[in-house]
Amino acid sequence: MATKDTLTSDDWIKAAFRALTEGGVQAIRAEAIARDLNVSKGSFYWHFRDVPDLKAQMLSHWAREATEAIIAEVESHEVPADKQLRLLVDSATNDRNLAYGGMLTEGAIREWARFDAAAATILKSVDERRIAYVADLLGRCGFSSIRSRSGANALYGALIGLEALAAGGLADLRGDLLGLLETLLRSCDAGAE
Repeated sequence: MATKDTLTSDDWIKAAFRALTEGGVQAIRAEAIARDLNVSKGSFYWHFRDVPDLKAQMLSHWAREATEAIIAEVESHEVPADKQLRLLVDSATNDRNLAYGGMLTEGAIREWARFDAAAATILKSVDERRIAYVADLLGRCGFSSIRSRSGANALYGALIGLEALAAGGLADLRGDLLGLLETLLRSCDAGAE
């Protein structure tokens, strides 16, 4: 059995995301998560003041790990912007989210944000950051500022939709997203001719 000393706040946050993904925001409860982690509910309070504190830390963690960490990882590769875009798609579609509940996690966060102002604020900030980053990369590939933003919206919107389709076995998340990216990049090349 795990103890309060062996579990980190990240372990609790990952378990809370799994609860969110499986049961919605109402499933984020100290008792249920403690049961999932096979620890006493008391160890929850070792890391968090209360459930609202856990939720706030979940959102902060998500913004940091699912956005800023991925951008930093992509930027650490000193390669042309088109290769960075491919790395970004790989990072956004790899298995890093399995510990958080899989590919349905982002959809669960979006659902949470429909009814919670704090979640909606963080979601909007994350969406804006991600779109701006993709637009910047597209700009570095030679797209105009208008086409960069439009392409970023299309690629990011496709990611959101393809996650839902892939969860139902109706799409190949990485393959389809890479296919769209290649089409976007070819359209820039064609426009340059």
